[in-house]
Amino acid sequence: MGDTELVGAQQTLSPVLKAKALDNRLPDPILGDGYAEQAMRRLDPGYDKRRFGTSQMGLAAVVRTKAHDDWARSFLPDRPDAVVLHLGCGLDARVYRIDPPATVDWYDLDYRSVTDLRRQFLPPREHYTLIDSSVTDLTWLERIPRGRPVLMIAEGLVPYLTETDVRRLLISVVDAFPAGQIQFDTVSVWAWRTSKWHPTLRKYGTQFHCGFNDPAELADWHPRLEYVDEAPMSDSPVLMAKAPANVRRMYRVLNLLPGMKGRS
Repeated sequence: MGDTELVGAQQTLSPVLKAKALDNRLPDPILGDGYAEQAMRRLDPGYDKRRFGTSQMGLAAVVRTKAHDDWARSFLPDRPDAVVLHLGCGLDARVYRIDPPATVDWYDLDYRSVTDLRRQFLPPREHYTLIDSSVTDLTWLERIPRGRPVLMIAEGLVPYLTETDVRRLLISVVDAFPAGQIQFDTVSVWAWRTSKWHPTLRKYGTQFHCGFNDPAELADWHPRLEYVDEAPMSDSPVLMAKAPANVRRMYRVLNLLPGMKGRS
C-alpha cells in the first residue's frame, strides 16, 4: 500500500471488501464481484489466512450492496443522460458491475487516501471520474454537471455523519438537480447509541453519529423529497437463501436483538 494510510471510518472499507471477496467464493454468490476478491488480496494478501479469515458473517453488507445495485439498475435505463454520485465509494466496484452506457457520467467520491487505493487497484474507464474529497465539504458539488437527472448512492456512509451533515447533503443534492433518486442506508437509534461498544467499530476507533428508526422521516426535510422504498439486510430473503447454514443461524439470533435489522 506504499504510504497510503487509512484512518477511522475509512478503515471499515476493509471488512466490507472482505465480505464481498468471500461472497465471490460461494457456489452461488449473492454479488459475485471478482474485482472485490482481487482488490482484497492486494489490500491484505493474508486476509483469509488468519482466525475467522473465511467467516461469512459479513454477508449482510453484501446484501446491502446488492440492493443498491438493483435499485441503480432499475433507475438508469430510462435516464441515459443521468449523473451518478457514488459517495463514500471506498473500494466498491459498482461502476464496473453496473457498467453504465457512455451517456452516463459517473463520479466516485471519497477521501484521498481511499481514492489513491482505487487508482492502484481498479482500472480507469471513460465517463468515470474520481473526486478526492470529504463528503461533507460540499464544494465538490461545483464539479458536477447540472440540469440532468441524478442518482446519488451513499452506501455505508450516512451513519458516520451527523444528522446535520446528512440534512445538508440531501438538501444540497436535491436543490442542485432537476430530478433523480437518492439511495442510502441507515441504522436504528439503538444501533447508533450503542455503536461505541460495537467490536468492529471499536477496532477502528470510530462510531456512528446518527440513527433513524423510520428512514421515511427524512423525506420531510425537503418538499421535493419523496420516500419510495426500503430493503432488508440482516433478515433479507436472499441472505437466508444463500448464506451458509451456520451464518443463517447466527443472523436469526442477532435479528432477535433490538435495532439489529438494518435497512437500505
